[in-house]
Amino acid sequence: MSVYQQSRRTFGNKSVLPTSNDTDSKNSSQAVLFGLSRKQLSLIVLVVQNSTLVLMMRYSRIVQKPGQTMYIASTAVFLAEVLKIIACLLVMRHQQGTWDRFSTMVRREILGKPSETLKMLIPSGLYALQNNLLYVALSNLEAATFQVTYQMKIMSTAIFSVALLGRSLTRDKWLALLLLMIGVTLVQSQSMSSSSTTSKVEDILLAPQNPFIGLMAVITSCISSGFAGCYFEKILKTSDTSMWVRNIQLGISGALFSLVGMLAYDIQPIMEGGLLQGYNWLTWVVVANQALGGLLVAIVVKYADNILKGFATSLSIIVSGVISIYLFGFQPSGVFIVGAFIVMSSSYLYGLDFSKRFARVKPL
Repeated sequence: MSVYQQSRRTFGNKSVLPTSNDTDSKNSSQAVLFGLSRKQLSLIVLVVQNSTLVLMMRYSRIVQKPGQTMYIASTAVFLAEVLKIIACLLVMRHQQGTWDRFSTMVRREILGKPSETLKMLIPSGLYALQNNLLYVALSNLEAATFQVTYQMKIMSTAIFSVALLGRSLTRDKWLALLLLMIGVTLVQSQSMSSSSTTSKVEDILLAPQNPFIGLMAVITSCISSGFAGCYFEKILKTSDTSMWVRNIQLGISGALFSLVGMLAYDIQPIMEGGLLQGYNWLTWVVVANQALGGLLVAIVVKYADNILKGFATSLSIIVSGVISIYLFGFQPSGVFIVGAFIVMSSSYLYGLDFSKRFARVKPL
């Protein structure tokens, strides 16, 4: 029997070929590492990336040993963009197979099309702003509070997807967004009522924090993220350029904006202490996580649906909250727990497609 014949399935008197969805579903359910399927691995990677980035960034911004210099956030954003460009170039080199094909593609798609790079100026500028604001937010908000509040990017993305991409949202999704706002409001009520933080880590100094500044940074970052994401999606859908090429173009523009911001606002401390002042192993891990995390998630979500991503978001909030209790002495109130539960539920509900689910229900 040929391979073609083996791949056919019989349904009644008809033979049909397995569809791509069948293949993806089968591949996703097969064990690929330590007995885990691709979907399970995707869930773990998403939870680990979301939780560790927030917790490590928070720790690196508020915890200082006596005499230790705080690293400059703008330098970390710039180096993350440079690292992202390098990672995308390595992926392109692997895809092209040879250095000749790789160099030809770089000359043709990147160096030979400066106008395409200019298209990335708007989203890259917004992403640069967003990345800097994340450091501001996590310097002033608890990791768990940030994780919950940052889910407002779901709302901003939804609104901009309607405005820029012409999408329409169902009543269920608008309800989920309303629940999201209620939950975030409850969570922020604790943050505003208690601005002091006590850490259980010994021999450290805590940087001063301002929850209001942190909240404004998160809101601005969410708006920036929503608009930039929809704008970038629109560009991707209106051209056949490789995603990696687009990310390199985005990284080049982002590195330029980050460099300008770094030199404009932090040139004096950089001249006095150097570009890498205050850097340690944790700082470099934060930079790498911020640079490669987005690319890793983009690859991982190929095997994850919206429900799984929503579940990963919920688990990340729980993980961040639990670790914050032991690491930063975070004490969640009853209002915070209720608000976090509402946000997690809204994130999960937003990823559900009720119309398709009810369409499969046959009337009695």
